[in-house]
Amino acid sequence: MSRDTDSPPGRTVGRLDSLLRHDLPASLVVFLVALPLSLGIAVASGAPIAAGLIAAVVGGIVVGLLGGSPLQVSGPAAGLTVVVAETINQFGWKTACFITVLAGLLQILFGLSRIARAALAIAPVVVHAMLAGIGITIALQQLHVLLGGSSHSSAWQNLIQLPGELSSIHGDDFLVGVVVMAIMFGWKYVPGKLKVLPGPLVAVVVGTGLSLVLPGAPERIVLSGSLFDAIGLPGLPSGNWGAVVLAALTIALIASVESLLSAVAVDKMHTGPRTNFDRELIGQGAANMISGGLGGLPVTGVIVRSATNVQAGARSRASALLHGVWILVFSVALVGVVQQIPKSALAGLLIVVGIQLVKLAHIKMARRTGDLLVYLVTVLGVVFLNLLEGVIIGLALAFGLLLWRVVRVSVTAGEVAGTDRWLVSIDGTCTFLALPKLSSELAKVPARADVLIELSVDFLDHAAYEAIHDWANQHENTGGTVEYVELGTARMAHALTGPPVRGRARTLLDDVLRPWREDEGNQITQGVAAFHRRNAHVVRPHLDELRDV
Repeated sequence: MSRDTDSPPGRTVGRLDSLLRHDLPASLVVFLVALPLSLGIAVASGAPIAAGLIAAVVGGIVVGLLGGSPLQVSGPAAGLTVVVAETINQFGWKTACFITVLAGLLQILFGLSRIARAALAIAPVVVHAMLAGIGITIALQQLHVLLGGSSHSSAWQNLIQLPGELSSIHGDDFLVGVVVMAIMFGWKYVPGKLKVLPGPLVAVVVGTGLSLVLPGAPERIVLSGSLFDAIGLPGLPSGNWGAVVLAALTIALIASVESLLSAVAVDKMHTGPRTNFDRELIGQGAANMISGGLGGLPVTGVIVRSATNVQAGARSRASALLHGVWILVFSVALVGVVQQIPKSALAGLLIVVGIQLVKLAHIKMARRTGDLLVYLVTVLGVVFLNLLEGVIIGLALAFGLLLWRVVRVSVTAGEVAGTDRWLVSIDGTCTFLALPKLSSELAKVPARADVLIELSVDFLDHAAYEAIHDWANQHENTGGTVEYVELGTARMAHALTGPPVRGRARTLLDDVLRPWREDEGNQITQGVAAFHRRNAHVVRPHLDELRDV
């Protein structure tokens, strides 16, 4: 029995070739995109600059090794900027790192309990609005930095203090930031091979170079020592453990949802292996525990870096891992370069990132699907309250809107044109909530009229059945007639046989074969009666016309 001894070496050579031809170049492109974004997110969060680099390194290497999404790239994300800034303001930086560790532990528990897909049950409109609210908040914060000032503690303060900031613009900071924004917005229109370079990197490099030749003195990033010098252990909270746990749960939930939604989006961009969501959460949790333990920002899957990774031709998780290695090498060996970057350049970068989180396509979709109110309320809640309260309000409103759509019913009563018959149409989910509308429409039917009740309902509870049945009995006792046509899946005859259930969708084949499937009674007669109840009212007007021919 022979063995194919060449197969394993062949696979190894193939993997090495793929690594060198695809993953290595892709990792360099992602590194160039991730570096300025990591610095900017650290600034926007009010954290030490090195914290963004630590999170980028840990997110790339740890999630690259342990995560369940082959091509997703993780690191510090704009989606957590607001909640991290609030956490740092409330607890201080060391305790915020401990909260990040605790959030990572919760994510690991989420992954082990196999509830990862439950996070995808959040209404997409709420997620889109959450990201838009975060983007608006970041833009308002960084607009003050762009003008040469400093951001305030809340979006409302950033808004009302803006006129005063405009009256005292620092020309050098403002010019650098505007140039960065112009490059970011216009980079997609750059022709030729220059477009291969990442726009954020080009913008920050040009802005930094401009700041070195301007006559003023723009404020620059301060980074004390190398990345290893910035590593520090987290600190335990001095009290108020309830608030600490709530903050950790908030970060864990937002980071998990953002990572999973990003993984879903990345899966749609390539044809390779799909994401293992539970494993991805475990990898994200491990990264957050390590990042927080070393003094880094929280880590999530980031759609900007992940999309760049796919577009750059990555084939495996090696690309994400290598991008973390490049950030580590850069942060240790080229600290002086980082300290030349002006804060206004990163402010311009973050303003564009924030604006791009508000997607016109999401607003149009919310308007088309009737969810615009949910979108607007969630955005306003995130911007002017806080992220958690805004999302909770948005989810509550989305659930209320869903409940209203599910339980609503359309009831109309009117005289059929050209006849003496009345038609009462009941369409939707008929429950006790429909009784006011039902009684109001039935009251329009005159006494002794011939009535056809057309039921196109998928759910009929006992209260609604009783209201229809009692009215029909009373109408017949006063000289009228009532005929039922049951077009929906819920049946009047079943309303008293057990708890109300949503009916199973029926097909034409079911109606044709039903007489031969029933075991009791006169099968053919029952089938004809069933057909008559469902279809006779449609055929009757045509027969009336033929009668006079």
